[in-house]
Amino acid sequence: MKIKMSKGPYVPQLEITYPKEPDEHMELKPKIYDTVFDEQYPYIDNTPRFKLWSGFIYFAIWTLVFMVCPIRYGLRIEGRDILKKNKKLFKNGAMTAANHVLRWDFLCILQAVKYRRLYFPALAYNINTADRGLIRAVGGIPVPQDIHAMKNFNEAFDTLHEQKKWFHAFPEASSWDFYQPIRPFKKGVFTMSYKYNLPIIPLAFSYREPTGIYRFFKKGSPLITLRIGEPILPDLTLPRKEAVNILREQCHKKIVELAGIPEGENPWPCEGD
Repeated sequence: MKIKMSKGPYVPQLEITYPKEPDEHMELKPKIYDTVFDEQYPYIDNTPRFKLWSGFIYFAIWTLVFMVCPIRYGLRIEGRDILKKNKKLFKNGAMTAANHVLRWDFLCILQAVKYRRLYFPALAYNINTADRGLIRAVGGIPVPQDIHAMKNFNEAFDTLHEQKKWFHAFPEASSWDFYQPIRPFKKGVFTMSYKYNLPIIPLAFSYREPTGIYRFFKKGSPLITLRIGEPILPDLTLPRKEAVNILREQCHKKIVELAGIPEGENPWPCEGD
């Protein structure tokens, strides 16, 4: 699926066939484990071994990965001053939300918020692939399919919120490599924002045409810009359902704007469920 725009941001012309449904996954890694995510699963792992592993991974991200991202993707981050000036607003935690377009997009977001850990709802299937160790180490909490285990999942985020941790979500729910329009958003992240009264920080990935030396070794992909927007607050005076829908609409509109897409030219609606 390729959508051409009459004006606006740089749109990579890549030989990629995207799925028909906006929340469908392009590719899933082979399942090699059979972990059951039930009431006994440790949604927050407090074992010394896990804490050591997680600490090592974050140290590697904060040192090596932060150096590699600008080289690998030509990563340019704009709007960091917004985080600084709203520091008091984030005293009890915050949420970040972005379009999902790279294998390394979460790492780029970590680089944008600088030396913070982020915790996020993770696709349970991915915790049964070869990536499970890394996903868990950086803050992935698997979303259980068993309705009885949802209580444990929710309690994990309750605990993290009490500790004033930051959360992240990709409301598009699936990653589409270098996709330009902003797809519909699931409402889960916005329900969480309302529940915990957390500001949502919108971020948007957009693309730049490879120039200079990048023209020689970035022929298959564009350069990346990540823009940070002003935080959006849930309206707690409204009923939950109404407030969540408004928050989703505001966040979707802002991420479209941050991606450089002209008003009225994004082909997808904001509602994804």
